[in-house]
Amino acid sequence: MNKIVTSLLIVTLIGENACAQVHLTNARVIDSTQASETRKILNDLPDDTFQKKVFRNGAAELPYRFLLPKDLDASGKYPLIITFHNSSRTGNDNERQLEPLARIWLREEIYNNFRCFVIAPQFEHRSSTYKPNNEGMLVSAPSGDVHQVLALLKEVEDKYPQVNQNRIYLAGYSMGASTAQNVMNLRPEKFAAMVSIAAVPDLSNLKKLRKKNIWLIHGEKDTDNPYEGSRQLYERLKKNRKLVFTTFQNLQHHTIAIPFLLTDEIPRWLFEKQK
Repeated sequence: MNKIVTSLLIVTLIGENACAQVHLTNARVIDSTQASETRKILNDLPDDTFQKKVFRNGAAELPYRFLLPKDLDASGKYPLIITFHNSSRTGNDNERQLEPLARIWLREEIYNNFRCFVIAPQFEHRSSTYKPNNEGMLVSAPSGDVHQVLALLKEVEDKYPQVNQNRIYLAGYSMGASTAQNVMNLRPEKFAAMVSIAAVPDLSNLKKLRKKNIWLIHGEKDTDNPYEGSRQLYERLKKNRKLVFTTFQNLQHHTIAIPFLLTDEIPRWLFEKQK
């Protein structure tokens, strides 16, 4: 698959300089065959390097997959990514959470060139719940299990001093993107950047998000998690010069992640960001 073609992007700069908030729009079209072929490439990748683990905290248990950086150097420092699954991947088999967005880290060129820790937790039930706010807009809130992710992160940091504390990232698609936003809102000081694809937004801590590296991605034809939510979050974070909003005019909920799955767009963007 080709990378997103730069000529298709229309850049709107909010402000007077190139460091201002950015809105990118893209007219790309993806058919069902291309979407299926892309997912198959990722789903066919062997996932043995993603270790199976279970985090226990009192009575709570959280299955997760854990990827070590290639050729981990005891004296090195590496970014850490937490990737969250969508609502169709809930359960406790410790397998289904490795959806295509999580599997990009298994692609040979990504695994070799973007060396990092990756945590992929699996939630037995919804990790993010949706309800209308007092303006009638659908917003998200974290489930109780989401707090276990922060405890898990602390355990991993304690065990692996090679985690770069200034380069811890969040990423997710659909419910997973909402959960990434929930976690960022809970502990904004902890994370360097977030990629949110087709989320229902979390508006609970906007003041703290105005200085965070955020990449919002959404399709205008999304009828599952309405596009308007990401547009509203973008508008409410106009003072954030580190925010990028990518709108795909012709993509819907189930095709919106496809343009990024076989490129290095997401790893490259994340790895450029530090606290």
